[in-house]
Amino acid sequence: MKILVINAGSSSLKYQLIDMTTENVIAKGAVERIGIVGSFLKQKVGDKEKVINKDLANHKEAITLVFCALVDKEFGAIQDMKEVDAVGHRVVHSGEDFNKTVLLNAEVMKICKKNIELAPLHMPANIAGIEACLEVMPNTPMGLVFDTAFHASLPKHAYMYGIKYEDYENYKIRKYGFHGTSHKYVSQNAIAYLKLEGKNSKIITCHLGNGSSISAVKNGVCMDTSMGFTPLAGVLMGTRSGDIDPAIIEFLTIKKNFTMQQAINYLNKECGVYGISGVSSDFRDLFTAMKEGNKRAKLALEMFAYQIKKYIGAYVAAMNGIDCLVFTAGIGENDDYIRSLVCKDMECFGIDIDLEENKMRKNSIRELNKPNSKTKVLIVPTNEELAIARETKALLQ
Repeated sequence: MKILVINAGSSSLKYQLIDMTTENVIAKGAVERIGIVGSFLKQKVGDKEKVINKDLANHKEAITLVFCALVDKEFGAIQDMKEVDAVGHRVVHSGEDFNKTVLLNAEVMKICKKNIELAPLHMPANIAGIEACLEVMPNTPMGLVFDTAFHASLPKHAYMYGIKYEDYENYKIRKYGFHGTSHKYVSQNAIAYLKLEGKNSKIITCHLGNGSSISAVKNGVCMDTSMGFTPLAGVLMGTRSGDIDPAIIEFLTIKKNFTMQQAINYLNKECGVYGISGVSSDFRDLFTAMKEGNKRAKLALEMFAYQIKKYIGAYVAAMNGIDCLVFTAGIGENDDYIRSLVCKDMECFGIDIDLEENKMRKNSIRELNKPNSKTKVLIVPTNEELAIARETKALLQ
């Protein structure tokens, strides 16, 4: 079975074609700058890489170009799109409507459009990618894999906010959480690696990238997560503020003469480690700047690690213990400095890492903890595309 995984953003589209018999990637690529001058596609098949520069007005044109690249006689991966058995789409928000992967149909699409108001920055692009695929390959089954679905298991006391209950009932204002596909994938891999029983495990997963979130996974089920009603909540991120006093928003609108929309845009795109450091949202740039004596860059990194540490402590308390701490995603897998800051002075939770092992680079699951450490500390590389393909395959079977 060959499954095409589509991850559509507002002006980009990432894709992978995966042979689910072996779970090998047949082809992968990305289309950038959709609807913007200078759009292009970059595709890799084995050792071959091809870039196609072509202006693309919308996601339909981008999807069409992807299909042309996949079947190209010179640098393609398959002879005909009929070889694709199914498409798996990443969709950011399920609201309270879906708690698992679903097969696309008219009613499901209607519900997804209803939920645009819950994620107005992400859902329109996700839907555009789905509709573009439908136009080009209407008879191919499509699975929708939701970022929020893994967090649907949160107990009510964990997902409710301290607002009027009627406002939750009427407007569905609650914690939803995001990065669920990644948290599910790495927590399951950690359980398998450590030979833990899923029904007897306490794992904290740290998905750390430009967007970051922490999840508490007890007995294989998500009990709490740091992102909230939107991905703006939780720890400090690349350009997102993370948790703040909500009264700050009103204060900003007065002091900076912001509209409400400008204030939210400011918190999403101008804050985080970028706003603190004044240097960059890229943690590699911050590390370089810190080494050069930039105190604000050092402060940004310390704030990021400190907030992660606080969430870990809270989730240990919520689960009444911890078996394993997992780092994943771009920063979690590659930034040994952040990992060392997070794990420093955590012996009270049985977390004690080997600093030399922490500096090593391997593209596989590995342990960072010292042999006598009570709590395992793992790097588990995430693979959201494979997770989406697996979910889609299971749905069809």
